[in-house]
Amino acid sequence: MPRPVLEFWYEFASTYSYLAAMRIEREAERAGVEIAWRPFLLGPIFAAQGWTTSPFNLYPAKGRYMWRDMEREAAALGLPCRRPDPFPQNSLLPARIALLGLRQAGWGPAFTKAVFFAQFGEGRSISDPDIMATLLLDLALDPRAVIAAAQAEENKALLRAQCDAARALGIFGAPTFITPDGEIFWGNDRLDRALAWATRAGRPG
Repeated sequence: MPRPVLEFWYEFASTYSYLAAMRIEREAERAGVEIAWRPFLLGPIFAAQGWTTSPFNLYPAKGRYMWRDMEREAAALGLPCRRPDPFPQNSLLPARIALLGLRQAGWGPAFTKAVFFAQFGEGRSISDPDIMATLLLDLALDPRAVIAAAQAEENKALLRAQCDAARALGIFGAPTFITPDGEIFWGNDRLDRALAWATRAGRPG
């Protein structure tokens, strides 16, 4: 029988998406669930609410808590945690590249994890094409060809459609997990619950 599929909606500028991306494959394998990787952009969703930046910047106390929480949670997973400057980063280019990788030969998940680690593990700028090129080289890919294809109008349109789909689903933050029966779970701390629900929802009858 096919495994149930859990949709993983993530934004590269999202701190908690970093934690989820670095553990989701291991946890999904343990639960017997397949993952559908869904990169998207939170900027348009935030703009519709009148926000011009991350709520962690708009509400300083919340931001201070989040960065301390990130340090604790990353340490528990054996991951480094560095705050990139500026925060949030412009995630448009990596989102386009990741979407291309998910459409092509399946290197999207590996690229996704590399981007998250570069940003929140090493504090590097993910909007820098040279850094994206280095990550692609590490995956034995041709950076010039990949970036050109990612910036082609067809791929741009597909990312816009993906962002429209996120809004239509009612997604308001990242990471968000959507089960086969349409249940929405928001936040890295809800991954385990989302996997368990997906397992039940994917059973026949």
